[in-house]
Amino acid sequence: MNKRNYQKELERVIEGCQKEGRVPRLLLHSCCAPCSSYVLEYLSRHFLITVFYYNPNIYPPEEIRKRADEQERLVAALPAGHTVTYLEGSYEPERFYQAVKGHEQDQEGGERCFLCYRLRLEEAAKEAKAGGFDYFTTTLSISPLKNAGKLNEIGEELAKVYGVPYLNSDFKKKNGYKRSTELSREYGLYRQNYCGCVFSQREMESKG
Repeated sequence: MNKRNYQKELERVIEGCQKEGRVPRLLLHSCCAPCSSYVLEYLSRHFLITVFYYNPNIYPPEEIRKRADEQERLVAALPAGHTVTYLEGSYEPERFYQAVKGHEQDQEGGERCFLCYRLRLEEAAKEAKAGGFDYFTTTLSISPLKNAGKLNEIGEELAKVYGVPYLNSDFKKKNGYKRSTELSREYGLYRQNYCGCVFSQREMESKG
């Protein structure tokens, strides 16, 4: 079976919207400002975006505020092709710990992370349905450490459940990750050195 090219799939959606003269509404789940920087620069030319910051995995509690404040600051500062607005979800760490129960010892990038992807994407799908959005997606695929195939698989499953199309993507393509690091420097963004949860923090610290 051929490996899917999610970047090409995204480009086909964009081309179709352009031919129809449409600027669809997109709910963009974001994990942090640095990861969203390139994604917003790229997609705001083609979509009306609401950045949805929902990350119950983040630890410690003060870290969620740092990341959320930076996300909101970037949305206000970054020049955008079309309007970008900001929406902050509730901080519900108990939902994360319940979702990954039994997987506390998994290696970073394994099943625990997939459960975390699903938790955050499902909340985004619910929000997209409630808000009447045309698409939903996430910035998570920009990271070289995140499994784009799994993210898109989960997104497509949730799209069927909630009736809102998932915008397939692999934002690290076309130098997306490189551009995100450039924009992070340009805007002086707070850039953390671990994914976000207590387990990823411990793994990072153990590697010294």
